[in-house]
Amino acid sequence: MVGDRVAVFVVFGLNGAVYGSWAPRVPALAERLHAAPGSLGLALLGSSIGMVFAASMSGRLVERFGARAAIVASTLLSCVVLPFVGAADSVLALGFVMFGVGVSVGALDVSMNIGAVGVERRVGRAIMPVFHAGFSFGGLLASAAAGLAAAHHWSPLRHFLVAAVVVLVALLLVLRGLPKAAPRTEHPHAATRVAPIRRPVLWLLAAIALCSALAEGASSDWSALLLVTVQHLDQAAAALAFAGFSLTMALTRLGGAWVQNRFGPTRTLAVGALLAGCGLVVAAVVPVAWLAFAGFGLAGAGLAASFPIALSLAGAAGKRDDDSGGEREIAFVTTIAYSGFLAGPPVVGGLAQVTSLSVSFVVVGLLAALIAPAAVGAGRARHRELTAAGVTS
Repeated sequence: MVGDRVAVFVVFGLNGAVYGSWAPRVPALAERLHAAPGSLGLALLGSSIGMVFAASMSGRLVERFGARAAIVASTLLSCVVLPFVGAADSVLALGFVMFGVGVSVGALDVSMNIGAVGVERRVGRAIMPVFHAGFSFGGLLASAAAGLAAAHHWSPLRHFLVAAVVVLVALLLVLRGLPKAAPRTEHPHAATRVAPIRRPVLWLLAAIALCSALAEGASSDWSALLLVTVQHLDQAAAALAFAGFSLTMALTRLGGAWVQNRFGPTRTLAVGALLAGCGLVVAAVVPVAWLAFAGFGLAGAGLAASFPIALSLAGAAGKRDDDSGGEREIAFVTTIAYSGFLAGPPVVGGLAQVTSLSVSFVVVGLLAALIAPAAVGAGRARHRELTAAGVTS
């Protein structure tokens, strides 16, 4: 039987693989459905809405049934829904199916992060960035597989059926290693009785995750267009910008746990935020192609730890005396972050419409840099909570 660390790492990879399977096949879906860009965009928006909806509900469900049950249920739902993306026969049907995909991915995201926090507590050190590296590598591998499927003229339905089977088999292989529901006493720590919405530390952690999501979403959706319009590169070369962003993020996450344990979460977040902000601004304003690629690579490295550390700290903020807790706190931060994925692309596009895409990326770079003061504020807010509760850090 695999251990819980390997099992959770694999689940993170499976979640990345679900996204990495369908996203690269959007052109094939658009061609099959004869969908205009506007209507297709509305259909794909269903996934973001589903993710926000699921994230807002998942904390209480995991709190009641445990991380393992939620991980299994949401992964099975992904396996069921994914083939229907390829089978959708209209844009409207695709929108409904994408909502289902978003629900499954959003629920899995929350439950797997709660499971990862449980593993962190057991081993006694920060390892969340390594788990998120699993998500990044899962997405990269699935994207490569999607490219092969497209090159061999597989239909989206055939491709997604195979992907669903692979995900299901992988889940079954690690099933017994997934974290079980933690036992709970009747007297949780006083801080956890406060609703997440009333805790400043969680709002600051949510701001970190939100800024990270906005920057990541902008890099995903707009980096290629920026390089085409500003750097005057061809589309094939411009597409490599996000590939470089994703690769540096994945590789940095592998070493992110060591950095966090060595320098602490606040310093790790602050330095990463400054690197990401500089990288995005350089990519936006310096008219040198190789510096733009380097800027997006630097942004990927700088943002690598933001989301995982924010969720890890949210789980720690909800920890009870019996070593359980954190479900609602993680769900709260995740829900706010998903709103960034939902609102980010149209906000960047709207700002580019009234100014320019370069100005939009400068703004995104400044938002990424705001992670630094938010991290400092979160650390101080958590210290005040612990002091008020009579707990020494």
